[in-house]
Amino acid sequence: MKLPRRRFLHFAAGAAALSVVPRLAWAQTYPTRSVRIVVGFPAGTSSDITARLIGQWLSERLGQQFIVENRPGAGTNIATESVAHASPDGYSLLWVTQTNAINATLYQNLNFNFARDIEPVASILRVPAVMMTTKSLPAKTVPEFIAYAKANPGKINMCSPGIGSANHVFGELFKMMAGVDLVHVPYRGSWFSDLISGQVQVTFNPLPASLGLIRAGKVRALAVTSAMRQKVLPDLPPVGEFVPGYEATAWFGMGAPKATPAEIVDKLNREINAGVADPKLKARLVDLGGETIAGSPEDFAKFIAAETEKWAKVVKFAGIKPG
Repeated sequence: MKLPRRRFLHFAAGAAALSVVPRLAWAQTYPTRSVRIVVGFPAGTSSDITARLIGQWLSERLGQQFIVENRPGAGTNIATESVAHASPDGYSLLWVTQTNAINATLYQNLNFNFARDIEPVASILRVPAVMMTTKSLPAKTVPEFIAYAKANPGKINMCSPGIGSANHVFGELFKMMAGVDLVHVPYRGSWFSDLISGQVQVTFNPLPASLGLIRAGKVRALAVTSAMRQKVLPDLPPVGEFVPGYEATAWFGMGAPKATPAEIVDKLNREINAGVADPKLKARLVDLGGETIAGSPEDFAKFIAAETEKWAKVVKFAGIKPG
């Protein structure tokens, strides 16, 4: 039997509406069980601490446990792969950082594609680093350091916790823009004692992990890598005052497997943005030495794309290869 066009369109519209109802109901009731937030760094790191603060907030707001699962290794690629291949149902989330943007160029043969397989959910926090040196180095300012480095090419060791780490690429960006020759020395363990003793001379270390060394007077802080001065270290100028255009910050956000329903992504985004705006939670995040950043999933996607392009240039210019 052939249906009149008007009745056909009516039935078709009704069927489409019915298919939307379960998805909307699913999003409204989400989550109905615990959610895991996979972090590619060990417990006690800035990523872990921040993820736990956000997880606690989401648990209280949404009535289910958001549990942090630490899966360090392979430069966060183990954690990213586990979420990229997880069911896109909102119950496996990824703690996204600048390392993901760096790895997109640094690693060529991964079993996932970060841009293709991870859905940006929400940006959360931006954290600058501190350019700091051993106290035995004669340079006491960034201009003096640049002059000393140019007078002693290849004689200054720049330490980091590993190839492709934030410390490493922040330093490579400085080398590229300041036109200096520093020797990268990657560490598997702590490099603090070697910097203090002068075996290595400079690093670009995230601010939260630098405060103790700076306040104890064990190293010399020259500048922050953010565009603006930081309240916790108000006397330190930005590197960009001496190397125009230089800016490098670590950052944290949330991602989900691609094809996670938009209604769930939007729900998580709203709740995370509410947390970033909450005075108490915001104060705790800022105490970590960072600046909160909120926005839509689309805003976060654009930010990630820009960061990926920025660090791709540095990785290629410096010829960085995975260790």
